[in-house]
Amino acid sequence: MKLFYHPDQERHAPATFLLRGQPAPSPEGPLRAELLSRGLADIGLSLTAPAEVDSPILRSRLAKVHTPRYLTFLETIHARWQALPGAAELVSPNVHPCGGGHHYPRHPVGQAGWHLHDMACPIGAESFHGILASAATAQAAAEALLNGHGTTYALCRPPGHHAGPDRAGGFCFLNNSALAATVLREHFSRVAIVDVDLHHGNGTQDIFYYRGDVWTGSLHADPADFYPFFWGGANEEGMGEGLGANVNLPLALGSDGAAFLAALDTLLERLADFRPDAVVVALGLDAHRDDPLAGLALETADFEAVGRRLARLALPTVLVQEGGYPTDVLGHNLAAFMGGFTDA
Repeated sequence: MKLFYHPDQERHAPATFLLRGQPAPSPEGPLRAELLSRGLADIGLSLTAPAEVDSPILRSRLAKVHTPRYLTFLETIHARWQALPGAAELVSPNVHPCGGGHHYPRHPVGQAGWHLHDMACPIGAESFHGILASAATAQAAAEALLNGHGTTYALCRPPGHHAGPDRAGGFCFLNNSALAATVLREHFSRVAIVDVDLHHGNGTQDIFYYRGDVWTGSLHADPADFYPFFWGGANEEGMGEGLGANVNLPLALGSDGAAFLAALDTLLERLADFRPDAVVVALGLDAHRDDPLAGLALETADFEAVGRRLARLALPTVLVQEGGYPTDVLGHNLAAFMGGFTDA
């Protein structure tokens, strides 16, 4: 297995985010990558840096996932924000178009509210380069698979599955799993994204909701009680050509490993009907009971079982890191998943 991580991801490292109205230390920072890489090293796996962070091909692929104005916003907003009188160091919106806006604003404050869906996505001076490095890591893993390296893994942070065509949310700015699927679609006719993160992959769902060539499936804590709250219901099945190509399996808060694995079995049964040629796994590890954002109650051993089930698909697979936040067991959870996947 070839594994990728670009160290420039560390350039995106906001120290705080807004949690229940209070500034709180951000769990999404460089420490995540350090703990995850330790877990890989413990089982003899090492990471390779992609050759470059930015390139025309990456930009063209991102333009198939996100809107041009959103990509421009991410690249330019910090400089424009800093030019405002009395602006804070981090870009953080104070107004949102709840219920839908009637026009796209020109002012940086309005654009920040339009594109930054929640208060978990502050943008600093170096953030865009770090965000781009995360996307480049996912691209490198997908390209390596196409070049014959078998299963590949991308250690991506910030994560991506809450990022939709025109918005950031939940620590996510560019949708790395959707980007990997876009690369795979250049070779494979039918690609599936299986999201096993604690949270629903609402951005991924939005990107492919009207498409029938990319199947999206997610099991996650029930959004009636948990982030992202407004997406992820079992009745969201896709529309148009995508009808039936989106599957959500919400789980009750506090569900344990047995419930999670039973739901995963159901999800994979639904996936079989799609007959994919290749798979992207949106690999969240935040379903563990000790995760700082805990909503489910998996144990470390459960991630080994998750890995085994996904490996038994026996399809070309790109593993893209999504959630999973600093705890003493974060690296062990990744090692357990990888052990189960490779053993199977």
